[in-house]
This record gives sequence, structure tokens and C-alpha cells, in this order.
Amino acid sequence: MVSFWDVQNKNKLYSYLLALVVFLILLSLFALFSFILGDNIIFILFFGLFTIIYPLITYFYSHKIVLRLTGAQPADPIKDIYLINVGEGLALAAGLKKPPKFYILEDPSPNAFATGPDPDNAVVVVTRGLLNIANRQELEGVIAHELSHIKNYDTRFMTVVVVMVGLIGFLASILSRSVLHSSLDSRNRRGGNIFILLLIFLAAVLTPIIANLVGLAISRKREYLADASAAQLTRNPEGLASALEKIKNAAKSQFDYGPARALFISDPQKEEKQSFFQKFSNLFSTHPPIDERIKILRSM
Repeated sequence: MVSFWDVQNKNKLYSYLLALVVFLILLSLFALFSFILGDNIIFILFFGLFTIIYPLITYFYSHKIVLRLTGAQPADPIKDIYLINVGEGLALAAGLKKPPKFYILEDPSPNAFATGPDPDNAVVVVTRGLLNIANRQELEGVIAHELSHIKNYDTRFMTVVVVMVGLIGFLASILSRSVLHSSLDSRNRRGGNIFILLLIFLAAVLTPIIANLVGLAISRKREYLADASAAQLTRNPEGLASALEKIKNAAKSQFDYGPARALFISDPQKEEKQSFFQKFSNLFSTHPPIDERIKILRSM
């Protein structure tokens, strides 16, 4: 038996440590640039600044973009009053200053997600399929999970991580091009220089891969954190565990939500299998295995 406090603290610590790894990778690449490119570092910093500003602008309008992308519509104050009442009650219990806006996706596959730059501008979206199959405890568990993402500022945290990972990819791309150009220079054909350039090139190739894997691992840790926070909020881990079990066993969505898939409580198109290749592919997933999440919830 584990407590939701233990799961929360563990996943908070791991996500912060992993974010530190991404930050150190970014610092290392900047150090390589200052060593190799010299005067061109101003050019790199200019474009690096652009790669920071652009995602931040997108971040503040992300909820509007996602709502349009998925086709979610505002919950009807009469038809969907059950959802609104459950959600507003949980938002009050969670200590949010005001409840998020609730939206509906007319999708028969059960699922849900939250988006928004901060708790005051948050949106919780649930599918019609979830409302059709979930009892009150299960619906409370799912909404509590999404409210936990909002309260934990997961959107903001993951935006910072995505910005750093994007910068690493951008810098690594320029670094690899620079190394290839330098290797063609006859002055750098001596063995020692070629060896150093090869090491730098390998670093430029590997760092974006490592940073992306770490970024995905952070996303999975924040899912575990939201599960534990939902268990704390409802004091009923079984509600969310049962909802996840229904989501797992339901037919996958026939809609293509594109990049918004990463926001859902469970990937709408991913088949939950336990083959070796599926376990390996979990390294490249934004969500942890749903069976593992259910297991942890039922151990609380």
C-alpha cells in the first residue's frame, strides 16, 4: 500500500530532475557553440531567442487552437448540467479560484483532456462517450485528474520543457552542419581535428534524441502525478482506476486529433498491448502504460 503523497512527491522529484537534465544538455550545446563558432554565437542567440518566443506566444493561445483543432463545443448548461455540477464541485474542492470552462467532444470513445495557460483560463473537455459509460465516481476521477493538471501547472511546465527540447534540436542541427562544413576544410583534415569534429558531430546527433526521450519521460511522470493528485482530491483512487479500465477496454476513437492526442488522459488511437515491442515503444510515448497506472491507483 502506497500513499498518494508518496506517488506525488516521487513523480514531482523525477520530473524536476529530468527537466534539469534537459537544461544541462542545452547548456552543454551552448558551450560547444561558444567554443566552435566564436563570433557567430550572436547569430545563434538571435534565432535561439526566436525559438523561445514563438512557443510562448503559441502557449498563451494553445487552448483556443486545441479547441478548434478537436472540434470541442461548450457544454450545454441544460443538457450537460450533470458534468458542469460535478466539475464545479471538484474545482471548489481543489481550491481553484474559479472553475474551468467545460466542453464536450461528440466522440463515442471515452476520453478527456485539459488545456489552458493557467488555472484562470483553463478548459476541461470530455467526450460524449465518457459521459455515457462512466458512473459518478468514475467521472469524478477523470475530472479530478484533469483539474490536477491545471492545478499543478502542467501545461506551463511542459511548455518550458518543449521550448528547451526545441532549442536543443535547433542548436544541434546548426552544430552538425557546422561540423560537416569544417570537415571539408583542408585545414581540418589532420587526424586530431577530425577526431574532435567526429565527437562533436556525434554529440550533435545524439543530444536531440536524448532530450526528446527525457521530455517524453517528463510527460509520463506528470501523468502519474495527476493520477495521484486526483486520488488525493477525491479520496477515491478506485474511481479513476475504474474509469481508466473502461477507457482501455473501449473502442479507440475514429477521429484523428493530430498533436492534440498527447493532451488526452489516454491516447485516443493507441492500442494498449503488452508485447515486447509495445513496451519498448513506451519510451516514445507521452503516456505511461494504462495498466501500470491502474495498478498504482489500486495500491493506494
